[in-house]
Amino acid sequence: MKGVVHNSPPRETARRRPPIFRAAASTYSVDTCRPQREAMRTGKITLRALARGGYPGEPLPADALRGLNSIGYWDAIGSQDWGLELHRNEGVEISFMETGGMPFVVDCKKYELRAGDLTVTRPWQLHSHGHPRIGPGRIHWLIIDVGVRRPNQEWRWPDWVVLAPRDLQELTTRLRRLDQPVHKSNDAVQNCFRAIAAGLSESKPTRRISPITVYLNELLWHLLELLRTQRKVTQHRASPAEQTVRFFLRDLEHNAHSLCEKWTLATMAQECGLGETAFARYCRLLTNNSPLHHLNRLRLHEAARQLCEEPLRSITEIGFTCGFNSSQYFSTQFHRQFKQTPKEYRQQSSARAHGRPPPP
Repeated sequence: MKGVVHNSPPRETARRRPPIFRAAASTYSVDTCRPQREAMRTGKITLRALARGGYPGEPLPADALRGLNSIGYWDAIGSQDWGLELHRNEGVEISFMETGGMPFVVDCKKYELRAGDLTVTRPWQLHSHGHPRIGPGRIHWLIIDVGVRRPNQEWRWPDWVVLAPRDLQELTTRLRRLDQPVHKSNDAVQNCFRAIAAGLSESKPTRRISPITVYLNELLWHLLELLRTQRKVTQHRASPAEQTVRFFLRDLEHNAHSLCEKWTLATMAQECGLGETAFARYCRLLTNNSPLHHLNRLRLHEAARQLCEEPLRSITEIGFTCGFNSSQYFSTQFHRQFKQTPKEYRQQSSARAHGRPPPP
């Protein structure tokens, strides 16, 4: 009988060849997470996760949460130059966009994720976060292997899922028949993801599993309640205040004259007609960063551009032009961002432009 729930753990995915998904004349392997790993290596994102198989993160103990392939979150600050490749997962993936935003593609249909959005994809669905590039923000996810790779197979939930059989059957049915991958989350779902993130930060591994297990079950229950009440996905409509902040931040990013003004939190909020607290909250939602840190990062990237494109201008002049009041502070912040002094950055850029090896 199709769709019957069996509370038995799916077989482990670690230390075996990645499975292949076949569709018509095409074949697809499960996600290799190659771009994600490279972004972690180069410091473009910070990631905290527990995982097994080929997924990035700290290894899950073999006897803990069997069937959970990956659970975690990443933080991306500022615009990114990478995205995940189109892939399928060994399990149901549930993700939550806490701050920021990014493109999201499922079965060739593109969505624009915003803060508060929840996504659900099944193992047979080809999808990608950040297609072609992810955006700034914090995104949480979990991938539970329910023993299926195609829509007509029976779902087998891991034995740590303790929802009542009737509720678990209903959740299975709703997830199998789900025709929309993006939903608006609610406070209960968001709080579960945040609690799981806090559990991942526990320094002693032996203390992580119990709270994460509890919050995973609570999350599945709240997901079921959410699916019961949400009949269709509504397109995200930004409030007038959010739209104003978005336009202001976009102007900072693309208008060097605006960027170099002597902004403070108070003057930025005043420019948007908002109080400081409201402005800071919208900025965090849109950029995954505080207003002043975001402003500082934009100024540093503008300075890096000018160092490359205007080699005859002095470094001090560029720093002042980009809004820094002290050459020493500019140099310190630049080194913190790019791991090089402005002079070293300019020299390496010049060497690359002329086909020479960079200076030692």
